[in-house]
Amino acid sequence: MTKVILRQADILTKGEEFHFSRSVLSRSRPKALHDQDYYEIFWLHNGRARLVTEGGKMDLTEGDLVFLAPGLPHALQGLGEESHIANVIPRRKRIKDLVTRFPEVSQFFPEAGSLPVQVHRDIRHLAQLSTAAKSLEAAPRTTLYLEAFLIPLVAELSFEAREEAASIPAWLSEALLRAEDPAVFRDGAAGLVAQCGKAHAHVARTMQAHLGQTPSDYINRLRMDYAARQLKGTPDSLSEIATDIGIHNMSHFHRLFRARFDMTPRQYRVKHQKGVVQPI
Repeated sequence: MTKVILRQADILTKGEEFHFSRSVLSRSRPKALHDQDYYEIFWLHNGRARLVTEGGKMDLTEGDLVFLAPGLPHALQGLGEESHIANVIPRRKRIKDLVTRFPEVSQFFPEAGSLPVQVHRDIRHLAQLSTAAKSLEAAPRTTLYLEAFLIPLVAELSFEAREEAASIPAWLSEALLRAEDPAVFRDGAAGLVAQCGKAHAHVARTMQAHLGQTPSDYINRLRMDYAARQLKGTPDSLSEIATDIGIHNMSHFHRLFRARFDMTPRQYRVKHQKGVVQPI
C-alpha cells in the first residue's frame, strides 16, 4: 500500500485545540495507509469495522474505543452494514500537557509509533460516551472543553484497568510474565499451564474469564510476536525461527503468522528487514 501523511496544521485552525467529526466508513478495501503527526481517539457507535496497520489488522465492533498515537500508518474499513464512527483529534501539545500532569494518562496516549490502544465500552458506557460527545461537539474548541471530555473518560478507563489487573489471580499474572521466555512458550500452551501449577481446565477457564483468551491463543500471540522480531532482526531461516518457537509444522507456522500480521513470514521479512544478509 502507498502511504500519505496527514498533519495537525491542516486540520486544526489557529485557536482550535481539538477537532470533532462523525463519519460513515467506506466498505471498500483501503488502497493506502495514512500516517499522521497527531493523536486521535475514535469509537464505533454502530456496525463493524477493521483497523488496518502495517503490522496487521484489528477487527472492531460497536462500542470499541481506540486511541491512536502519531506515527502509526493505518486505514479504516467498514464491514457489513453502515459503520458509524466519531473521532476527536486533540492538539498534540494538549496531550503532552495532560500526560505531564497525569502520568497515568500515558497508557492511552503512548509514544509515537506505538500500537493502538483498544477498549470496549458496553451499552451503558457507550451511552455515556455519546452524551459526553454531544456536549463536546457543540462546545467551543478550547482546552477547557477538551479536558472536560478527556479527563473523566481516561480516569474511568484507568480505574477499570486497575480493577481488572487487581482481579487477575497472582498465580496467573506471574505465569504470564514467565511465559514471555522462549523456553516457556516453546512448549506451547502446556508450557504456560505448567508455570501456573494448576489443572489445564482451571487455567483455561480463568484466562477466558479475565483475558478473553485461551492458553493456546495467548501463547501463539507471544510466539508470533517473537517470530516477527526474529524475521526483522536476524538472518535465521523460516524453519529455524519456527523451530525456535516450538512449531515444527511449517504450514501451521504460516497460518498462525498470517492470522496475526495479515501477511506471510517471508512477506513480513522483505517488508521490514533492512541490511541483514538473507539466508540461502
